[in-house]
Amino acid sequence: MSKIEDVNFKEKRFNTIITIVSIIVPVVVALLFRVKIPNVEPLSFLPPIYATINGVTAVFLIAAVIAIKNGKQKLHQNLMTTCIVFSLAFLVMYIAYHMTSESTAYGGEGIVKYIYLFILITHIILSIIIIPLVMKTYAKAYLKQYNAHRKLAKITFPIWLYVAVTGVIVYVMISPYYV
Repeated sequence: MSKIEDVNFKEKRFNTIITIVSIIVPVVVALLFRVKIPNVEPLSFLPPIYATINGVTAVFLIAAVIAIKNGKQKLHQNLMTTCIVFSLAFLVMYIAYHMTSESTAYGGEGIVKYIYLFILITHIILSIIIIPLVMKTYAKAYLKQYNAHRKLAKITFPIWLYVAVTGVIVYVMISPYYV
């Protein structure tokens, strides 16, 4: 197998994995969101932790862009890998919280409620869209397709940053209504 054939094979394999994960994760999250574990103490301490993880992810994303613009490729790679780990940790905690706790309704009124709902809905939609984007961007770097990686990263970065920042905003807006 030539080097080009090997890269094409790896890219096809990555694309298959990315497609499967991009479908399975939102479906599983939606299904688990409906599952409540009986007789378990609610994990009510988790929301501020996973909101903080979102905030730290946003900071690390910005630091990663600064690192690569300053030619620090290894630092950039480490920061981006850490952001992926943070996102996975967020997802596990988010699911665990919702499997042990009832959903909290937003109690604000008027225009603030519509702002909250807009932020929440765009956050949810983009958090689904970001899954394949992050994986595809990471795969391009892994395959050393740096031009394609840069092009895709210009799309992925602002969406991921928006998801991370709005995760914090949603938490701050709904936190007064937690029971």
